[in-house]
Amino acid sequence: MSMANIKQVLLITGLSGAGKTTTLKTLEDIGWETVDNFPIRLVEGLLNTPPSSSRNDADPPLALGFDSRTRGFDPDNLIKRVKKLQENENFQISTLYLDCAGGELERRYSETRRRHPLALDRPAKEGIALERSQFEPFRRWADHVIDTSDLSTNDLQRQIREEFALQDSDITTVTITSFGFSRGLPNNIDLLFDVRFLSNPFWDPDLKLMTGLDSQVAEYISKDPAYAEALDKFEEMLKFLLPKYVKAGKAYVNIGIGCTGGRHRSVHIAEALSKNLHAAGFSPTVSHRNLASRPMEALEAMQNQNGNKGI
Repeated sequence: MSMANIKQVLLITGLSGAGKTTTLKTLEDIGWETVDNFPIRLVEGLLNTPPSSSRNDADPPLALGFDSRTRGFDPDNLIKRVKKLQENENFQISTLYLDCAGGELERRYSETRRRHPLALDRPAKEGIALERSQFEPFRRWADHVIDTSDLSTNDLQRQIREEFALQDSDITTVTITSFGFSRGLPNNIDLLFDVRFLSNPFWDPDLKLMTGLDSQVAEYISKDPAYAEALDKFEEMLKFLLPKYVKAGKAYVNIGIGCTGGRHRSVHIAEALSKNLHAAGFSPTVSHRNLASRPMEALEAMQNQNGNKGI
């Protein structure tokens, strides 16, 4: 059977407060389908359910979370059910157990003022000890064990991304947006490059009605003495930053390239950066917010009151 037809399933459990919710949310962010506190006895039926007909992509891997509050939970019975599921060649089933030191769990419950699910009317320490003893068989049997005692939320997220990232999938979506400052800043820009220092094709009568997508405009801009060095520095900075955003798990990075009207310089620079980043292994999407906007001399002049029409 082809590996592409095998359903990948990760069963996640562990001590309450050890990070199951964070783990499931992180897996969802990197492309997994997640379900929490799903009744154990219904797992096989869920796995045999075909994906929605509305999906036009591959059936994503599935992560199922459960703990001592889950209906029908029993560690010994759970192990038997998982072993039975693993006999089915259609499933690739693995298990993740989240552990944590008792003192750290007590601190977390104290800070959040939550009650431990097994100690609603008793000290959290007693519920933690009881739950640990119940889970011990599953902990010994689990494929993966992560101790979150000394991990911050960000540390746990990073470890989950590193261990369970999907092959051939982009964690971070990169968008490059060209725009005109005279028409306002776009929303949600993370990195902003102002290219109004480059020679402005708007003031050339032959180029005024063209855009940064036209070769004549690109040639005009590239003749600016600062052009090559600026483009190299922009690209160098993005090649440095983007891998760090991916490692940090940032889902979206929005890069803004701004000129005065948003039709010439910013459009060309956005396209040039996209091409260079693609060659470097990234996959940015390019959007030109003001490409179809009507060229207006008044807007350009607002940025050019010193009379230098090269700016």
